[in-house]
Amino acid sequence: MPDWLGSAAVLAALISVWWAASTAAWVSPVFLPTPQATLASLAEGLNLRGQGHGELLAFTRATVTRMLEGWLLASLIGVLLGAAIGVSSSVRAWVQPTLEFIRPLPASAMLPLAISIFGLNPGMVLFVVAFGAMWPVLLATVHGIAAVEPRLIDVARSLQMPRTAFVWKIGLPNAMPDILAGMRLSMTLSLIVAVVGEMMASQPGLGQAILLAARAFRSSELFAGIVLLGVIGFAGNALLAMAERKLLCWQRR
Repeated sequence: MPDWLGSAAVLAALISVWWAASTAAWVSPVFLPTPQATLASLAEGLNLRGQGHGELLAFTRATVTRMLEGWLLASLIGVLLGAAIGVSSSVRAWVQPTLEFIRPLPASAMLPLAISIFGLNPGMVLFVVAFGAMWPVLLATVHGIAAVEPRLIDVARSLQMPRTAFVWKIGLPNAMPDILAGMRLSMTLSLIVAVVGEMMASQPGLGQAILLAARAFRSSELFAGIVLLGVIGFAGNALLAMAERKLLCWQRR
């Protein structure tokens, strides 16, 4: 059986269980809508039939924009900072304990600090998203550059290659598989942190839409927002996996 067919079967089974539980009222409709009601709310919110309000589409656009901006900023900072740390064993020894101290901090715990610095504005959420999503890329870059073949390091020294040239021509290509894997994980984290930031800082987006729907007991709209988040996460991971296969095709030769 092809992999995609097995995945489709699992998804169909989950939807069937959901349909059975909601139709038979095993759980109150206030908390668990039917798949049909969820699809109707999704179509209305996205204005797919030209008869809805389209608010969900605007919320989705805001969340995706915030996620991408935070992810790109986190990737840029993670690669630059990781390259600066990974290229020097002395710097790694000095900085590693501090990184291990800061890395486990939940991004949501930084929200009060970010609010006190930036206030309740989009820049605050962007800072928190970038902080939470930076660590996989940063640590992957450090690991990838630190794992360069020692003989390549000796060759670079014998050629008197500048450190920046070593990073660009040897270090980053060697770390590319680790960096791309870290960027895939980083995108997932950026989506999660963006939604949490929208919920806690009252910024427009899917996080705010889900929170308002939950408070008003509009379960179909709540599930429509959750479905959209799943689609966004799946699409982002699939696109990055495709890009990773293209960029690392030289490994299979």
